Amino acid sequence: MARVSVITGIYQCEKTLPEAIDSLLAQTYTDWVLIMCDDGSSDGTCAVAERYRQEYPDKIVLIKNESNLGLNAALNRCLQLADSEYVARMDGDDISLPDRFEKEVSFLDSHPEYAVVSCPMIHFDENGDWGRGKSAGEVKKTDFIAGTPFSHAPCMVRREAYEAVGGYSADPRTRRAEDYDLWFRMYEKGFKGFNLPDPLYKMRDDQNAYHRRKLRYAFNEAYVRFTGYKRLKLPLSSYLFAVRPLLVALLPKPVYLFLHRKKRAG
Repeated sequence: MARVSVITGIYQCEKTLPEAIDSLLAQTYTDWVLIMCDDGSSDGTCAVAERYRQEYPDKIVLIKNESNLGLNAALNRCLQLADSEYVARMDGDDISLPDRFEKEVSFLDSHPEYAVVSCPMIHFDENGDWGRGKSAGEVKKTDFIAGTPFSHAPCMVRREAYEAVGGYSADPRTRRAEDYDLWFRMYEKGFKGFNLPDPLYKMRDDQNAYHRRKLRYAFNEAYVRFTGYKRLKLPLSSYLFAVRPLLVALLPKPVYLFLHRKKRAG
């Protein structure tokens, strides 16, 4: 049994998936297994994943959804097969830096008081790296007010924390905010997390990312914020932040892209 299970929902990512998997195969920490769930892709995503599974049968597990059920459902299927001490995330269009697992495992091994560890991300597109997130240190409950306090894709979590909250919510109102909802529920149970200071992960953040923004997902995030603030018994003044996703979703595309890039590049 590997110490780390890497769970990945893959969908319509045949062009980027090889680079994502190769970044895992290049990890300095090698005691892991990758569990991928193809979420009803109609392109060659599943074929690419199957080629890697055949080449690395001891490292890769592949399961499939007959239709597109959403990331939360795909990750929950992966979690059913994850029997490791730690569970790491990975997306099919991103890149894990070579020492990501080594540093995350080392942190959790030496800090039993934390159940979640993540880090800032480097943002890149077809022209290369263009931005970097900012986050470091222990995450407090008040850090949830302004937005999700952990980057989801580069996180590593103790399996017991996933089990304590029953994995990702199946409620359609949490779709595209399933990670934010997950952290709220883990913190409600008393689990804590920490953000490492250095980026260990590269997130593909291009024009396609903008086109995935939809108003209904902004309503979902507003719902997750509102219910999450109640879970953590945050001050009533924090509830004003629940409408922020709706305001952002209404921004014109040029304005959104300018502010998004300015925040990450600044």
